[in-house]
Amino acid sequence: MTISHRAALLATVAGLAWIGTGKVAPAQEAAPAAVPSTATAPVSIPSVSVTASPIDTDQLGSFLPVTTLDQQQITAGPARNLGDVLFTEPGITASTFAPGASRPIIRGLEGVRVRLQENGFLSGDVSTLGEDHVVPLDPLSAERIEVVRGPASLRWGSQAIGGVVNVINNRIPTTLPDRAVQGRVSGGWNSGTRGWDGVGTTDVRVGNWVAHFDAFGRYDSDYRIPGGRRQENSGVRTDGKSAGLSYIFDQGFIGTSVSHFRSLYEIPGGEEAEARTAIRAEQLRWSSRGEYRPGSGPIQRISGWLGFTTYHHEEIGAEHDHDHDHDHGEEEIDPAGGRVVHGGFRNRSWDARLELQHVPISTGIGPLNGTFGFSFEQERLRTIGEFLEFLPPARTNRYAGYLFEELTLTPRVRLQAAGRAEFARITGSTASFPGDNLPIDPDAELENTGRWRSYTPFSVSLGALYDLPWAVQARVTGQYVQRAPSAAELFSRGAHDASGTFDIGDPGLRKERAATAELGLARTAGSFRFDTSAFYSHFDDFIFRSLTGNSCGEEFGSCAAGTGGEFLQTAYGQRDARFYGVEAKAERDLFQLWDGTVGVSGRYDFVRAQFEGGGGNLPRIPPHRLGGGVFWRDGSAQGSVDYLHAFDQNRVGENETPTKGYELLNARIGYTARLDDLRSANFSLVGTNLLDSDIRNVASFKKDEVLLPGRTVRLLMTVSF
Repeated sequence: MTISHRAALLATVAGLAWIGTGKVAPAQEAAPAAVPSTATAPVSIPSVSVTASPIDTDQLGSFLPVTTLDQQQITAGPARNLGDVLFTEPGITASTFAPGASRPIIRGLEGVRVRLQENGFLSGDVSTLGEDHVVPLDPLSAERIEVVRGPASLRWGSQAIGGVVNVINNRIPTTLPDRAVQGRVSGGWNSGTRGWDGVGTTDVRVGNWVAHFDAFGRYDSDYRIPGGRRQENSGVRTDGKSAGLSYIFDQGFIGTSVSHFRSLYEIPGGEEAEARTAIRAEQLRWSSRGEYRPGSGPIQRISGWLGFTTYHHEEIGAEHDHDHDHDHGEEEIDPAGGRVVHGGFRNRSWDARLELQHVPISTGIGPLNGTFGFSFEQERLRTIGEFLEFLPPARTNRYAGYLFEELTLTPRVRLQAAGRAEFARITGSTASFPGDNLPIDPDAELENTGRWRSYTPFSVSLGALYDLPWAVQARVTGQYVQRAPSAAELFSRGAHDASGTFDIGDPGLRKERAATAELGLARTAGSFRFDTSAFYSHFDDFIFRSLTGNSCGEEFGSCAAGTGGEFLQTAYGQRDARFYGVEAKAERDLFQLWDGTVGVSGRYDFVRAQFEGGGGNLPRIPPHRLGGGVFWRDGSAQGSVDYLHAFDQNRVGENETPTKGYELLNARIGYTARLDDLRSANFSLVGTNLLDSDIRNVASFKKDEVLLPGRTVRLLMTVSF
């Protein structure tokens, strides 16, 4: 696309977004049906969240910015993982390290700062320990995804200092379904991967008992990139299943479920592709939830969660030259493909939570609603084979208590205050490294010593919601959040093959502290709908990982200045930093065409992240993004065309290279046919990256080696019964 064409297209997008500032519809106008908010369809503006706050009220609105995607929006795109589903949402991107491993990034914050969970349960994986690690929350199993942006949703802990991604499904039924048997079956084909995926889910009611079953699977070969080529070693094979049972009674429910996930996915780019490196992962999760609502007394709701997860994965690939010279204990030949199992990760985790919501209290200035809760999390991490050198076994225990209180001053004004206190203890071992992270004696071997650290983070937040005329709601929040370092940030000490890095932790890390102010405006009803936020965060002792300019082989003694080694050396450190940015999305209904509505949409987001004191830019920060589109929809048919432009990112961190921007053009057509009173079928045709643009993701360590998928067409059919 030429510069003049790009400028014209950007001007058109800006004009479409400006149209939304025209006449405002009356507040009593009904909100439109939910529409897809991925890049293939117009945005939808969420009205309420169940993730951000533990307080149940009949009032709408959230004190924090929330992105909500429903089941139709999730399955419409060609995404193969949780990160890809959210990649184009304002304020959100993803690591896109591999098709089987892509973690959401919220406002430039990633890894351990973004909490991933399913129905409130911790994901229980090791995706925070490496960009190449899978997130075992497949979008095929989701009915809804909620993302709370910004530091932090205090309900879920200081590890959510960047935000929370909650995958919601019905694996533990919480209400009685309308019919004795109901469910859906969905299947899709992807031209870019020549792959298939499918999911089936059903709920069966017998009296007050409800059973849930689901199963899903996907098969994708190497995906297509621009120019008709294939991204070598990028295939994915994933499947999962679950069964749950709940007893529903007048005052609550109690239920349990067991789920199983497994995936075999390849790592594209560089030596990993040449060695046919792949990761074989498996997770087994047991979850139990309950809720009781007493008819009288000071407590109106008691809710509990208890879960246990066991997860493991192995990295497999071609045999290294050094494999004959070093004994890594559990290294073996993979019988499936004759490749070497270099090592792996094991994680066992417990997750428990208890919440009690008190009855409203009359204060004289308005009713006070509140919830107090307690949580416990334990993770026991173990590495095997070569990864014993990367991160020795570690254990993390977290205990917390939290309180949310919401005061309704008038029908138009609400205030919320929240506080959380934690105790975290991290036990592990690591070695001592020279100040320049280069060996003094190349023949000396690193020796581990036992280490343990304990921290007591605390966090507070204040917020206000104010209902303005024309159904507009204003929100303002202020937060102070502390975060304890993770085991990887403290104790990493070696090569990580799949990510191609040699990571060095710092056992002396202090608590990370962030003070944030945020202002937002939203309108969820009427013909003009929007949601926009502006934020500023100041971090004291921000923990970061950056390239040192050194590179290494398998052993620390091989590390040397320059980038000629097998692994790029990264090190954790702390510096004061500031983040600020804007997120905006809007859609405007223009006129009626046949039985449907024609409208336009627009969106913009950016985040700027710098070290204080003229210390330069933080690494891997997403660029400015501007987009817009046109849509038409009625009760049974939908169509949309959407365009997104990502600008060049030249504000890069130390030892980081600039990243060229890209153009992303997507389109979608969908039709829903009513088969009878109980059954319907939906057919969708989705095209992504129709311009076949070269897309390199700033946030990926492999951006110089790996392109994101080129032009792709997806066919999807869903039958609901």
